[in-house]
Amino acid sequence: MNENAIEGRNAVLEAFRAGKTVDKLYVQEGLKDGPILSIVREAKKQGSRILFSDKESLNRMSEDGKHQGVIAMVASYSYAELGDILASAREKSEDPFLILLDGIEDPYNLGAIIRTANQVGAHGVIINKNRAVGLTASVARTSAGALNYTPVAKVTNMARTIEELKKEGLWFVAADMDGEEMYSLNLKGPLGLVIGNEGKGVSELVWKKCDFTARIPMLGQIDSLNASVAAGVLAYEVLRQRRSCILARRRASLYNRAHPPFRLPAAARRAGSLGKGGTDAW
Repeated sequence: MNENAIEGRNAVLEAFRAGKTVDKLYVQEGLKDGPILSIVREAKKQGSRILFSDKESLNRMSEDGKHQGVIAMVASYSYAELGDILASAREKSEDPFLILLDGIEDPYNLGAIIRTANQVGAHGVIINKNRAVGLTASVARTSAGALNYTPVAKVTNMARTIEELKKEGLWFVAADMDGEEMYSLNLKGPLGLVIGNEGKGVSELVWKKCDFTARIPMLGQIDSLNASVAAGVLAYEVLRQRRSCILARRRASLYNRAHPPFRLPAAARRAGSLGKGGTDAW
């Protein structure tokens, strides 16, 4: 039995009413009585993914077989709103840096990426609602506590989300083995880093929405990295470039303080502004 599962009609209905975040709702096929319809209605209101399964499948998922035709998979943590993530970046006067995960299915990959996102200063992580892992207890454990500090938003359509974020000024780079080497790319400014599914990579629709693609140089005999490792390598290159930009601005500020522009003393400026006969000589 999944540690994030709630089964039984009353328990599931109360989970919805209590505001629990339900990632997936499994409903036995053919059941349309009042309690089941109430649960489905609550699931639709919350935007939970509803999956209809046969009784045997639910029996295998259930701890004791007393699921009463319904099992809910509850998120271990609440999801953030995308607007709140952008607002957080603005409050810090920082260019937004987001990590978008297009179909990550392994909870250990998701947890590791959230942990990396926290360390590189990313303002948030965006995951798919469908065909992807949610915020399970395994994800929380693998994040080593980062899930308490790094917000995760869940979206229905990743490609559409990228279009919306472009209106906010973000550029998008997708991890791609055939892309440009990451060291040759400008990864400064408002940026979304897109990491694809463990086996299939970035989906074609999302790939087309990205502004450019980045390749991690690899010198070994195999041609790929684990998704969370690839995310870490690329995210730290983003951090390196962002820090170099910040350090350059700091150095320029310190130089300007130490070498202020030359200005004539006020008396000299007044004297110099009066030419012969009191006319302006400058």
